[in-house]
Amino acid sequence: MSEHYSAKVLDHVHNPRNVGSIEDANVVVQAGDPSCGDALVFFIKIEKDIIHDIKFLIKGCGAAIATSSMATELVMGKHLDEVFTINDQKIAAALDGLPEEKMHCSNMAASALHAAVQQYRSTVAGESPQIEYPTFPNA
Repeated sequence: MSEHYSAKVLDHVHNPRNVGSIEDANVVVQAGDPSCGDALVFFIKIEKDIIHDIKFLIKGCGAAIATSSMATELVMGKHLDEVFTINDQKIAAALDGLPEEKMHCSNMAASALHAAVQQYRSTVAGESPQIEYPTFPNA
């Protein structure tokens, strides 16, 4: 693995930043890449359009872990408008590059961040409307 990845990628794989969940997150967004089995969840606490805290849980390869970890570092403390400037290329560049076949990992992280901002902005004060669950009669 180390022959294809930069020292920064390996550092984020072995020491990922901001892993976990946030109990009082006002945005939770999930992303995935079914073709390779990666699954990512971002938990974000936004206050006054600033990302005050962000954590993630992931099931995926080393590149998926590294890109998710780096993505959290790139957006921590940033205004939501700045989050939209983060893309797959910026995440990969911050890691000193990724092999072309692993760029989908940085795209997954960037897309999830953009979806989180859209979710936050499309709801009142970042609070999702209550979900009505269907009831099923006992069969």
